[in-house]
Amino acid sequence: MSEFATWYIEFIQSFFEHVVLFFQTILSAFVQFFWINPSLYLESFVQSSMNYNALDWMIGIFILIINFIFVVSLIYFIFVLLRRYFRFVRKEVSKDDLILEISDLNQKLIDVTDEKNAILTLKSSDLGLPMNRRSVTGAINKLENDEEEEKKDENPSRFTKLIAVDETYHMEVLQTNMTEHDMLNLSQLVDRFINFAASQLKLFYTHKIIAIFFAGMASSKTMILEGISGTGKTSLPYAMGKFFNNDTSIISVQPSWRDRAEMIGYLNEFTKKFNETDFLKSIYVATYRTDLNFIVLDEMNLARVEYYFADFLSILEMPNTSEWLIDITPDSVKGDPVHLKEGKLLLPPNIWFIGTANRDDSTFAITDKVYDRAASIELSVKADFIDAPFTDSIHVTYDYMDSLFKQAWKDHPISQKSLDSLAKLDQFIRDNFQITFGNRIMKQINMFVPVFVACGETEVDGLDYIVTRKVLRKFEFLNLPFLRKELDELLIVLDKLFGKQSFNEARAMINHYKKQM
Repeated sequence: MSEFATWYIEFIQSFFEHVVLFFQTILSAFVQFFWINPSLYLESFVQSSMNYNALDWMIGIFILIINFIFVVSLIYFIFVLLRRYFRFVRKEVSKDDLILEISDLNQKLIDVTDEKNAILTLKSSDLGLPMNRRSVTGAINKLENDEEEEKKDENPSRFTKLIAVDETYHMEVLQTNMTEHDMLNLSQLVDRFINFAASQLKLFYTHKIIAIFFAGMASSKTMILEGISGTGKTSLPYAMGKFFNNDTSIISVQPSWRDRAEMIGYLNEFTKKFNETDFLKSIYVATYRTDLNFIVLDEMNLARVEYYFADFLSILEMPNTSEWLIDITPDSVKGDPVHLKEGKLLLPPNIWFIGTANRDDSTFAITDKVYDRAASIELSVKADFIDAPFTDSIHVTYDYMDSLFKQAWKDHPISQKSLDSLAKLDQFIRDNFQITFGNRIMKQINMFVPVFVACGETEVDGLDYIVTRKVLRKFEFLNLPFLRKELDELLIVLDKLFGKQSFNEARAMINHYKKQM
């Protein structure tokens, strides 16, 4: 017994000595690696450097900088890996917590269902039915059906806001009555709007900006107004609504929007009611009108535009307006709004979607998919004060506005010389920057520029604006520091094709790119 006790005590002492030795070794290794060795390295370097010449010092400093960058990069890489690992672990823990919470909610749902069945059982006894399972089940079904019928009688439609629109317009399209006073050409419309906005709304715009707006309306149903805060992005479509006597709907985009259901609403499967949005209501109102309708998506790039607006971008590309159908519900039910056919709503042609966008850290970048399909308008400078005479608003039908656009396309087609110059410019940009105009952009050019000219501006300025906004804007995604020579050559090409005093906006954007190098 004493021999074992002696051995065990010696074993315990030896074990703890080894444990202490283990930690002492680790500590000693840390001290050796992080303190003693660096001191030796430094001392060695100091002694060696006493014999260095200028070249040795240059090479030495260069090598040390590279080593320092390598060590810092390695430490940062390890830090990133550790952070990702901890994030992954945290997410997995959160998932487990959610699973437990879902289990608790399911149990509560079962308890509520049991309580409901108990209440319905008591009601069945009040009806004088025998208390067996079959009779109770029949009574429950009868009571539930009665409750559903009562709910249907109280509100026969799953749509509330859209039915209210039907009742407001008495299910008849509101006709817009134009007078001779309202029948203006495009140039007169621009001047009339500028005077109206200045005299009644104290909003001031240049002739070119309003011409761009009307030309944008002619080229696309989707428009993007960009610029710094305070330049009138939201107030411009607001003023247009006032000018045409049909108030603009302003919808605030939320950062949480991930799909179109956030924008147009969705059918609640529990309540069997459709959660309608103001955006959907504004579209539905436009189906009852014959004038111009503007819907503003304010701060549209707070969420990803190509996520929640994708369906509209695709549908509005279709040349046949009878195919502009938006799916609202999967089926059709008695009591649905009259303009909702088989769960689909036909977008009216008299509507324009206008998004305002800021470029800052709180917003998403608007992708080429959106830019290529929209008319982009840059509002970077606030217009000067205009002492305009008092000017009344006007009434204009969509058909009349559309006829002005068609007349402009007929009267002011792009000259063959400009088309040839565009083709050469396209070839140069494609060869040097791997960016091309494309059929969609050429179509928009042919629709934009004639209307821009009909508004009182010049063809070259119209080409300058849309080429800058549609093509040169894409250069910001290129590796520009390696393209300085090509940018200088592009300026020379613009001189040869359009003249040295033209394409000022394109030149300004190219020079802006060069300054960023």
